[in-house]
Formats: sequence, structure tokens, C-alpha cells
Amino acid sequence: MLGSVELVIFDCDGVLIDSERLAIKVDVAALGELGWPLSEADVIERFVGRSDRENRATIEAHLGHKLPDGWADAVERRYREAFAAALTPVDGVPEALERIALPTCVASSGTHEHLRYTLGLTGLYERFAGRIFSADDVGRGKPAPDLFLHTAERMAAEPGRCIVVEDSRPGVDAARAAGMRVLAFAGGLSPAEVLAGPDTIVFEHMRDLPNLLDQASAT
Repeated sequence: MLGSVELVIFDCDGVLIDSERLAIKVDVAALGELGWPLSEADVIERFVGRSDRENRATIEAHLGHKLPDGWADAVERRYREAFAAALTPVDGVPEALERIALPTCVASSGTHEHLRYTLGLTGLYERFAGRIFSADDVGRGKPAPDLFLHTAERMAAEPGRCIVVEDSRPGVDAARAAGMRVLAFAGGLSPAEVLAGPDTIVFEHMRDLPNLLDQASAT
């Protein structure tokens, strides 16, 4: 380990809020309507953890043409309908956050608008207000390290003293590339074997997160 912890950086979707299960169903339907039939597993592998602009580029490259005007807005409305009906925090997150005394923030591939909406729906926005960072803030999204390095700089923390809580392979790779330790949450869509690697502890229950952070802070 590289030293005591100065900052805990949370991903949002799949870590703080249980949004990915809902969003993937929307993605499968929307991509099928474009003529690109994918399974939920395909969507997880290709798109989860990456920024909207990178996912749009991937879709357009596959289709061989630009997406129709208004397509992204239409999909966003479908997300919002699904989220308004069923979005909740990840099981155990509110309780875990109450027990974490370290400084915290959010660094997500989602847009600021998405983060305000979804964290607001789940009652978590005010907890992180003023400490929320988006892939929109940097030139390259995950798996590049840019977002996490930007977040550490803005929060006046040394990268080697940051711990990132992530649930996707692009996110885990981005944290490692930034020189940060990772607590990889395997209680969502990505299996443990996809997340495992150097400077990484894989865990499956958010109730375990405070103790894992305490252990990391003590080293």
C-alpha cells in the first residue's frame, strides 16, 4: 500500500445507485431499434463504465453513420422514466456512507445533468454536492486516468493516497492508470474475475466498505 488515505472517490452508476440494471434494458431496446441487436451481456462488455460521447462514437462506428438527430435525448427520456419508477441506492450504500469519516467525492462517466438527476432521485445529491466530477470535465473518459487525476487535483489529494470505489473494468483500469488503489465492487453486473488485479481489493457487499477503508487507512 502507498500510504494513508486522503480521499475516497466513488463511481456513481452501479456503485452509489443501482441504475445499470435499469439502463441496460433501455440500451438493449434502443440499440435493437437501430438495427444492432445485442444481449445485456454484450452491452455490459461494450458500454458500461464508459462516457456517453465514447459510447456514441462506438455506436456510430458500428452503424457506419451518424445517429439520428434527437436520438440521445429520446434515450435519455427512456432512462428517466425507468429511473423515476424504480431507481434506488445500491443496497447498503446509505448505511456505509454514514460510517465513512474520510473525505469523499464522486467521479463518474455520466454527465453532470445525469448525476444531478439520479443522485437527486436517490437522496444522495446533497451528500456530494460541490464534489461531483464528470467525464465531461476532461478530454478522455475511462479507462483513461484523466477523470481520476482531475478529481484528485481538484480535491487537493495525492493520487497515491486516493482510493477509488468502482464496479466496471474501464473504471478499475482508469484508477490503476492514475496510480490509485481500488476497491472493486463485484455485487453488481461485473463479475469479480473481470475486476481483479494489482492494487485492487474485490468485495461483494457494501456493508463491508467502511471496514475495508479503515484497513486501508491504517496501512
